[in-house]
Amino acid sequence: MDWIFLLELLTVLAVIALGARKGGIALGMWGGVGLLILTVVFREQPAAPPINVMLIILAVISAAAVMEAAGGINWLVNVAERIIRRYPKHITIVAPLVSYLFTFGAGTGHIFYPLLPVIHDVAHGSGIRPERPIAVSTIASQQAITASPVSAAMAAIIVILESEGMTLATIMAISVPATVMGIVLAALISYRRGKELSEDPVFQQRVSEGLVEPIPEGPSDTQASQVAGSEKSLVTANTATSDTAVTDKEPAESVRPWKGRVSALIFLLGVASIVVLGFFEGLRPAFPDTSGELVPLSMSLTIQITMLAVAAIILMICRVDVEAVPRAATARSGLVALVGIFGLAWLGQTLIDANQETVVGGLGNMVTAAPWTFAIGLFFASVLLFSQAATTRALLPLGLALGIGGPQLVAMWPAVNGYFFLPTYGTILAAISFDRSGTTGIGKFVLNHSFMLPGLVATIGTVIIGLLISQVF
Repeated sequence: MDWIFLLELLTVLAVIALGARKGGIALGMWGGVGLLILTVVFREQPAAPPINVMLIILAVISAAAVMEAAGGINWLVNVAERIIRRYPKHITIVAPLVSYLFTFGAGTGHIFYPLLPVIHDVAHGSGIRPERPIAVSTIASQQAITASPVSAAMAAIIVILESEGMTLATIMAISVPATVMGIVLAALISYRRGKELSEDPVFQQRVSEGLVEPIPEGPSDTQASQVAGSEKSLVTANTATSDTAVTDKEPAESVRPWKGRVSALIFLLGVASIVVLGFFEGLRPAFPDTSGELVPLSMSLTIQITMLAVAAIILMICRVDVEAVPRAATARSGLVALVGIFGLAWLGQTLIDANQETVVGGLGNMVTAAPWTFAIGLFFASVLLFSQAATTRALLPLGLALGIGGPQLVAMWPAVNGYFFLPTYGTILAAISFDRSGTTGIGKFVLNHSFMLPGLVATIGTVIIGLLISQVF
């Protein structure tokens, strides 16, 4: 191995480790430190920053933040809560599918947080071990990112593969059924996982200490609803801005509920429009390229234009207070995603571009003999980068350089959901804290945590199913 490449790789890993200690936006900032070292110390030419990806994320987050400020996320949470409570005995499969749909529609896994107390209370009220639906739902909320038409990861893969003839329609035709079936597999594996609450010593001890209510006798939907009431305020707190955030000048009582419903429907209509335009490129306006041939508007620009327009329409129709938009939790998480893509993806692409021959040569034989092994690289890169979008932007161009076809890359793409491997990601920590029964947690050996089994089953199952589906293309 080229010793210069080895030093540069160690530098990249070191700055990622330093950023991971703080987490959040610090990861992207430390990516900038890595770029500084590569360019100033090692004299490597920086790659082009991922501008198109960042602009798509900015447009989508703008629309989502306006929707949240109008109360749209609260309305969606209420809809999801009604669905989950309707089938309490099958919560282990219903809750993950609802969580998947939430992320699929919104494009971010952070929308999942308000569902956690609902999932816990329904499971507890039905005498079901909360670890089962909570762990699978946490995995589902992230798997959907590699299927959502408005996620940052989808923005990254569209920019990379659109020039290879891979449309949004083709990408979703592979990723959506593969991720859904992967989640169903993980849910089925979890149906009888762990001890029942009545036999779990940790739960029984917490009941005796008064930390959690005992299992209700003959639980019903009504009882489950009463149990959930104690944590209803916690749901609202985790959405950060609720209907009351529409304006600082209005008291909570005067906020009109219709704003949340209308804003959510407008946002989802925008998402549906993007899917339709992706599936039927003839609906997009065409413009002449450098050779004079008419080419449909790229999906990158289509998403940007559509979501900015959606943000403005929600703002106007729902009369949202503009000051509330940048304070929304969605806006804050969007900033983290932007800086992460800016720093980490730029750093990774610079490292790969500067060492193209070494990297491609070293991995070429392995990937040529067994192309599926590239999925392993995606998985462990995502463990380090904590970002599906950053991993996508950094490594998928390498997959193309190694000669892997577009459909196969899409099939392996969900392997970027390896965030769960180390129990340090935000959704995992939130899930553990919301499970008052004590059944969801980190094991004695750290890696034997509640999310490992459903995470591995979902990821491996999704990749295998995706590879089978990709044969059609």
